[in-house]
Amino acid sequence: TSIMHFYPINYIEPVFRPPSEAKSLILPVTNGCSWNQCTFCEMYTAPQKKFRPFKQEDIEANLARIAASGQSVRRVFLADGDAITLSTRRLLAILAAIKQYLPQVERVSAYCLPRNVANKSVAELRELAEAGLKMVYVGCESGDDTVLQRVNKGETFASSAAALQKLGEAGITRSVMILTGLGGTELSQQHAVNSARLMNQTQPEYVSTLVVSFPLGQTRLQAGFPGFTLPDTIGLLQELACFIAHLQLHNTVFRSDHASNYLVLKGRMNRDKETLLAKIHAAIARPNEAGLRAEWQRGL
Repeated sequence: TSIMHFYPINYIEPVFRPPSEAKSLILPVTNGCSWNQCTFCEMYTAPQKKFRPFKQEDIEANLARIAASGQSVRRVFLADGDAITLSTRRLLAILAAIKQYLPQVERVSAYCLPRNVANKSVAELRELAEAGLKMVYVGCESGDDTVLQRVNKGETFASSAAALQKLGEAGITRSVMILTGLGGTELSQQHAVNSARLMNQTQPEYVSTLVVSFPLGQTRLQAGFPGFTLPDTIGLLQELACFIAHLQLHNTVFRSDHASNYLVLKGRMNRDKETLLAKIHAAIARPNEAGLRAEWQRGL
């Protein structure tokens, strides 16, 4: 979701943030994504989005301007694609600066690739949590190794599970994103089943499903995934039902309300599992009566 210019910061567009960070200060600490090789993702492919960390003095200058503007900031989101790729030392310096300039901030969050966590110990992650990093949005996309390989995610079920478990142990809230449709029609079921298995093994606090979208076409994706066909609306709903049916979660908030989804779902797993499944099956049986989003209503 692109941001509005509520704060005195010069952003390198486009800038993205999770829907739940709509009212947060979007603070650039890196530009682009350090991996940037996922063939389904176009977020940071523009030439001006080439990955680089920003200097501490530039980050602090932005914080000083916001503090001087007198705006009350409660939440900060560290942009861009994977701020957690920065060293623990640098992240601690950024978190300390946020506390210094904006002492009223209650929560700092960021996107986080599983690989960002591999080189950080649980003790380091706990230190970051205590310094204010309360939540990360982890783009796992799939729990299926074949799907992950075909889309060049650079992760596996094992690497994603290890990262989520480490973050959980450190006391950092995890919001995991799974991409419905990423396995195409060919791998739809194993994508759904193994993504649910990843969630069951790691028990994240939040899980969101988004529908994979290709505003610029599928050419990049098909280089490593020949014959990829995105399931139709009914196929996507069937895949979502398969994913939810296989979930065994103790107390996870589930959201399927991102603008890319056809059917808006919200609940807590597994408490609301049967209710959500009934809603999906009703939509599959009678799509014209289900209040599905029209194509023009959908987007990234």
